[in-house]
Parts: sequence; C-alpha cells; structure tokens
Amino acid sequence: MPLILHILHVAGAVFIVGPMVVVPMLGLRAIRTGDSLQLRGLVRSSIGLGIGTILVAVIGFGVMYTQTEDQLSVSTPWILWSLILLAIAIVLHFAVVVPLLSRAAARTGEPSRSSGYGPVAGASGIVSLLLLVIVILMVAQPS
Repeated sequence: MPLILHILHVAGAVFIVGPMVVVPMLGLRAIRTGDSLQLRGLVRSSIGLGIGTILVAVIGFGVMYTQTEDQLSVSTPWILWSLILLAIAIVLHFAVVVPLLSRAAARTGEPSRSSGYGPVAGASGIVSLLLLVIVILMVAQPS
C-alpha cells in the first residue's frame, strides 16, 4: 500500500499539479488573443486542477503516515514548509488567479478595460515559484 500511495502522489504531482502551473499561462495567451471561450474553459480547468492539487496533498499525508523507515510527521521541517507554501499557493490560486482569469474572460472584447494580463501573469508566476520550492523540498528533504 505505501508504494501505491507514493506512485499516486508522484503521478498526481506530475499530471495534476504540473498542469495547474501551465493552465494560467495558456490563459495569458487567450487574454492576448481575446479568446473568451478558451478563457472560460481554462477557468474551469484551473478550478478542477486546484482541487486535484489538494487531493495530491492528502495522498501525501497517506505516504507520510505509511512510511516505516523514516520518522516523518507534519512537524518534520521540510514537510511543514511544504504544507505552508502549498496553503499559500492554493489560496493565491483560488483567491487571485482564478478570479482574474474569470474577469478577463468576462471583459474580453471590451477595448476600454484593462486586459488583466499583468496581474494574471504575476499571481500565477508566484504560484508557480511556490510549487517549484515545494518540489525542491520534496526531492531534497533537508533536515
């Protein structure tokens, strides 16, 4: 069972968390081209991938608690920092990135308003950096 959880956790990181980083960048292209239909689809994808990312973290708890050779817990520094950074990334994703993409989809084609490109790029870039630091912590497992 620990091996299956570990495989699910890593596969989830690759196939769910990875796309959560890429989808807002596709949104930037849709903002530039004014494709509101694509933006709406990317908003739905962003929501689903954000929820999936939370599920990947829950599976990570299963990995942590089924490991017998290491004494891992939430108080293990690299796990604690990963959780803190993930919480920040998830809040930023759902509170800033998704609403900005949604607003950009609603105002596509309105020449008098700002496209929202800069704020989406900045917020999604911060989320990407936070997730990159989490990957580094997961791989390096510093003590």
